[in-house]
Amino acid sequence: MDKTLLWFGKLFPEKEAEEDKSIVQKSSSVKDETPSYASINGGDASEATNMPSTVIASRGSVTCPTCQGTGRIPREQEQQLVALIPYGDQRLKPRRTKLYVSLTVAICLLITCLMMYFLFPRSIAVIPAGLNASSISFDNTTYSIILNMTNMLNVTNNNFYTIHVAQLDIEVLHKALVIGKNTVVTQLDIKPLQGAQILYAVSSRILDNNTYNICTWSRIKVHNVLLHIQGTLTCSYLSHSEQLAFEKYQYVDCRGNATLPGMSRFQRSLQLS
Repeated sequence: MDKTLLWFGKLFPEKEAEEDKSIVQKSSSVKDETPSYASINGGDASEATNMPSTVIASRGSVTCPTCQGTGRIPREQEQQLVALIPYGDQRLKPRRTKLYVSLTVAICLLITCLMMYFLFPRSIAVIPAGLNASSISFDNTTYSIILNMTNMLNVTNNNFYTIHVAQLDIEVLHKALVIGKNTVVTQLDIKPLQGAQILYAVSSRILDNNTYNICTWSRIKVHNVLLHIQGTLTCSYLSHSEQLAFEKYQYVDCRGNATLPGMSRFQRSLQLS
């Protein structure tokens, strides 16, 4: 048997030499590639590869960010390599996320509720306050009564923003007949949660014989005329215009002139003619 093997070896001596040469080349190429990386466990490079060139490679490298400082990568590939972060890494789990989201939602709801509370339109109270002054004259040729009176109108702003009073329309009726009208464009601003008192004057003429007799007859001690006053106040706020209607039945002494004091307590008054 040994003789047979020796005989085959003599027949193929060149083939064995080529195989030995390829093995030597492979081992040398592996040794040449190892110096470009250092030890993964952070130890000395000479212990892993027994090659002194790894010390030079470690100077030209940076700490691997995904290896917690135990590995290195080439510095020239720092901007090219992609770091893989484990799914359970704490950096992928932001702290107090639910708290921040809850606070944001709560603050938004609070701001919305406050805006709705302060900007929600509230009613504007318009209340006739009665007669302030009046003057009476008689026309004996036409048996008519000329009545000039000044009335008071209280306006209260219940909103949290300023309102602008733009126009006031007044009608005076006697026995369902219109005896006097007045339309005035005003420039009055009422501040939030405050009120104002407006004075408006209306000139009227009563053409009624019975009323004329009642006002001129001296035997009658009470000379009162029932008037129906109705009007419309136009206000604007927050780019919105609104008309507020009001009315009042009022007795006026048609025998003589009357004046009611009290102007000192007005927040603001307008003499409208």
